[in-house]
Amino acid sequence: MEQSNEQSQTQRETAAAFPKPAGADAPAITAPDAAAGALPEGGVAAAPGVHVAGGQRLVSLERDGEFSDAPIGVFDSGFGGLTVVREIVKALPEESVIYLGDSARCPYGPRPLEQVDGFVQQIGRWLVGKHVKLILIACNTATAAGLKHAQQAFDVPVIGVVEPGARAAAHTTVNRRVGVIATKATIESGAYAKAIRAIDAGITVFSTATPRFVEIAERGIRMAEGPIESYTSLASKVYIRPAFQEIAQDYLDPLRRCDIDTLVLGCTHYPLLKALIGGVIGRNVTLISSAKEAAKDVSEILARKGALAQPGHAPRYEFYTTGTDVEEFRRFGSRVLRFPLENVSHVDLPR
Repeated sequence: MEQSNEQSQTQRETAAAFPKPAGADAPAITAPDAAAGALPEGGVAAAPGVHVAGGQRLVSLERDGEFSDAPIGVFDSGFGGLTVVREIVKALPEESVIYLGDSARCPYGPRPLEQVDGFVQQIGRWLVGKHVKLILIACNTATAAGLKHAQQAFDVPVIGVVEPGARAAAHTTVNRRVGVIATKATIESGAYAKAIRAIDAGITVFSTATPRFVEIAERGIRMAEGPIESYTSLASKVYIRPAFQEIAQDYLDPLRRCDIDTLVLGCTHYPLLKALIGGVIGRNVTLISSAKEAAKDVSEILARKGALAQPGHAPRYEFYTTGTDVEEFRRFGSRVLRFPLENVSHVDLPR
């Protein structure tokens, strides 16, 4: 069947080629969205030939020659963004990091994008107050909802996790059939489909919401009470119950029938389930971690701006949660990062 990049044609092809199994409650697969519309400028002209987007910005980047020992700011709706911190620590071991997990308002996925955009602005201001040199929105939903607004509002580099993952997927696929799994809000935003097709308009993107993977990742990484589960969880970082395998098959079987060769893990929780997802989707499908790709972008941006930490700099890691159970955050974070978390504090964000 001849491919078409028109949304209605692709949807018809998807429905015809991959019908929903009888009696199965298969997740919805959406075909590529139309190209993204132009972003409203929303700025003010400061002088002839100069345009300032987003009004007055908050500045925090300070450099010492070719280096900056200021921390990198990272935030997420809860624990998932710690997978991004893990990749940053591996790629940039001399960089300090300030991480905020907004556990009190987790999950972001079911919330309206306008509300999440407000959270992004609020947390961004808090991080700028901590004198970070770059902000990484380590949440796909928050990236889709508030990245452009944050880039306009703050005078430090602000990046998200959608574009790095989309770029890697577009450059990896051979048959130009890419799958995306993410939360409901991220899928409905069409952020990944737009970003991937902006790079290669000939790619067909098949997207499906897999919200229960967040629950599976968080339940699986915690120490289970039983001695066998506890031992298995320690050995593999995430304990996978048989019921989790069934959920993964329900989510991923429709994507397998789409003949994808690349799958974007479009939520920062999902790298914790790489073994589970890879086992179900098949070894012929390349998994793209948005967390790992975002860490690569952080490294490249800081290097280009001459803002990397000085060689030999001793990094400092600070972790904050809006949730009330700081010890749970410490335990969970230590298992994700694979080293003990020492500086963990509760924070009440200013309204």
